[in-house]
Amino acid sequence: MLLENRIVIVTGAASPRGIGRATANALVAQGARVVILDLRKEDAEAAAADLGVGHLGLACNVTDKDACVAAARITLERYGRIDGLVNNAGITQPVRTMDITGKDFDAIVDVNLRGTLYMSQAVIPAMQEQNGGSIVCMSSVSAQRGGGIFGGPHYSAAKAGVLGLAKAMAREFGPNRIRINSITPGLIQTDITGDKLTPTMREDIIKGIPLGRLGDAADVANACLFLLSDLSTYLTGITLDVNGGMLIH
Repeated sequence: MLLENRIVIVTGAASPRGIGRATANALVAQGARVVILDLRKEDAEAAAADLGVGHLGLACNVTDKDACVAAARITLERYGRIDGLVNNAGITQPVRTMDITGKDFDAIVDVNLRGTLYMSQAVIPAMQEQNGGSIVCMSSVSAQRGGGIFGGPHYSAAKAGVLGLAKAMAREFGPNRIRINSITPGLIQTDITGDKLTPTMREDIIKGIPLGRLGDAADVANACLFLLSDLSTYLTGITLDVNGGMLIH
């Protein structure tokens, strides 16, 4: 078991076909106790119950620092430690540059970037005290290629910010043996993309992917598992591409 008895928080993990839920499933299969955070308490609790006995579901808006701190506190009260965090919560919006409003920008940046900061701030003190931990920050291929399929420029900017934030935190907290890394998924088949992807779009996208298929949530989940486990103990500040080769440099 790669994560036996380790405590890992996964944000935005209530959606049945999302990356967060797939990640939670992968972690549990390797022995972890998982705390699922999502906006609605009922959804988070139901998702945690689906994982089996011993897991926890909590309501948490990652754009609210007090809520993030409270979630970390409850986790510590229940389990006594926090070994890992997956900053998975995110939203996207297909808006072009000239159509982005201040409200649009704030919404995208708040969840994707500010939420990553706030939740990391909430767990880092516990990781410092125990002298170790692993944080995985979910970015996107959109940050690297200057736009994605469904996300607007403000989404690309927020996800690029996640990469910079993760590297800066990795440098700062390396002496505490806290590893902080990023994952940049390509186009992954989830509830968010499912109803927007036409057969023609799908065919065109796959032509640009050397492995010849779209990604599954499990592909990203397994990358999270790797970065949270001791298989990656000498990795920090890296960006792990999970895109089937669509961004080969």
